Amino acid sequence: MTAPFTLTRNPNELGDRDAMGLPPTLVTRLEPEAVARAVQRLRELTPQKLVEVLESPTAAIAERYAAGTLLALAGDPRIDPFDPVMVDVPGEVVRLGLSTEELERVVERWRPVGVIREWIEKETPEYDIRLADFRIARFPVTNHEYRVFAAESGTPWLPTSWTFGTYPLELANHPVWTVPAEAADAYAAWLSARTGRRFRLPTEAEWEYAAGGGDGREYPWGATFETDRANTVEHGPLRTSPVGAFPAGRSPFGVDDMAGNVEEYVADEYAPYPGGSVVDDDLRRETGGYRVARGGSFTRFGDLARCRRRHGRYGKAIYAMGFRLAETP
Repeated sequence: MTAPFTLTRNPNELGDRDAMGLPPTLVTRLEPEAVARAVQRLRELTPQKLVEVLESPTAAIAERYAAGTLLALAGDPRIDPFDPVMVDVPGEVVRLGLSTEELERVVERWRPVGVIREWIEKETPEYDIRLADFRIARFPVTNHEYRVFAAESGTPWLPTSWTFGTYPLELANHPVWTVPAEAADAYAAWLSARTGRRFRLPTEAEWEYAAGGGDGREYPWGATFETDRANTVEHGPLRTSPVGAFPAGRSPFGVDDMAGNVEEYVADEYAPYPGGSVVDDDLRRETGGYRVARGGSFTRFGDLARCRRRHGRYGKAIYAMGFRLAETP
């Protein structure tokens, strides 16, 4: 479903709350009382049991969020800054991108939330590419992992989501945001040097293949947008969520959070696909050129959570930019 309203202007021309379809009054999506009750029920569980709740497709979002919050404070056993959980993706010749015949369908589907034709045109045409075997992180890089990097490297790129540059302890297992693409590259280089492994950002093609499985599906879970499968602005908590807290949205390869939560930089600068033309949309006119991001976020609608959607960082607070790692075997 899309939002029960229509944006009559490009969302980049609106204030952040208007672009998100939010009223000027208080909005509470994650009921504090429900989360508090869940904390009371779960607080005696072991970390491994909390992981089971967090990743349960049948648990309510308040239960999953509460389990994730307890894990953030107690130490999430899934998060090791020096040994991130990686998923093997076999090499293949795959068809990616959007066929020109599908362009108008997608534009009309998402026009009510301000999507314009130029944004979707960047996904065309379809093209074939041979991908070698690679590995991709199951989760985007978290605040905890980025804190270790920042402490060891002395990086000047502190996330703007860290108020006054201070580490948000209670969000340790949430994805880090917002950082520039250069910080993501620096993180991968630091971890490679620290571990002797070959970490990097995924290419656009690798990211899209890992998200959709190469069968042309719209979303990691299938053909239809479903609001309970991803942390997007439609029905999400309007904040980041612990990684892996939307297990029903897992990709065919078993990769989490490839739709919603935070947008993810890839290795590529924007360029047209083979056989396509440069699309000089408002993002390119604003930036002159930009690093591609994928996957949508908690501040954006489901159109950005599509596996094929190409995006980038615009100079607005609602652009929640994070990243995940890839690895060359």
